Amino acid sequence: MQAMGAYGFRGFYERKEHFLQSVPYALKNLRWLLHNVELPIALPSLMEAFKSMVASEKLQGLAAASQPEKLTVRIFSFSFHRGLPQDEAGNGGGFVFDGRSLPNPGREERFKTLTGKDAPVIDYLNQQESVRQFLASAMSLVDASVSAYQRRGFKHLMVSFGCTGGQHRSVYLAEQLAEHLRGQSKDGVEVVVRHREQEQLNQ
Repeated sequence: MQAMGAYGFRGFYERKEHFLQSVPYALKNLRWLLHNVELPIALPSLMEAFKSMVASEKLQGLAAASQPEKLTVRIFSFSFHRGLPQDEAGNGGGFVFDGRSLPNPGREERFKTLTGKDAPVIDYLNQQESVRQFLASAMSLVDASVSAYQRRGFKHLMVSFGCTGGQHRSVYLAEQLAEHLRGQSKDGVEVVVRHREQEQLNQ
């Protein structure tokens, strides 16, 4: 609670990053205290001060300003025949995973008109042990980088999955990673998926 004390207000006045970052947590703790704790003695002045802090637009503004920007994870599928996806964030490209060693649904007639977003292709690839192992390894690497990037305040991470045509395996892998990251419900992470070859076909 020192963020709300005199020492803390000095930190706010001097725009100390440590104190600014502590404001959201202090306000959250105050709200919980006001709604869940009954003090053994009446302290009306203190409770009114707490209520004023929670209602303060100034403190709420500081809390909002101190929240870190989201880490945007951009996930691409692509065909190696057309080169690597462009890194629009300017960070050098991030991860590139080569899915061409995995079983290729595109070789089977029943899958030729489908993509890695269609249920028959998904079911087929889900049944392949090599695909499950590949995806688990990729997810582990990306999870570690997401955590590290968030700790270090980075704003962009790019992950690209390539295959021969950019239609089946790479699309499937990109969608599976996106679902995995979204399913973790991580605060401060935004997931954007782009299927480059499929987008060009639909233009």
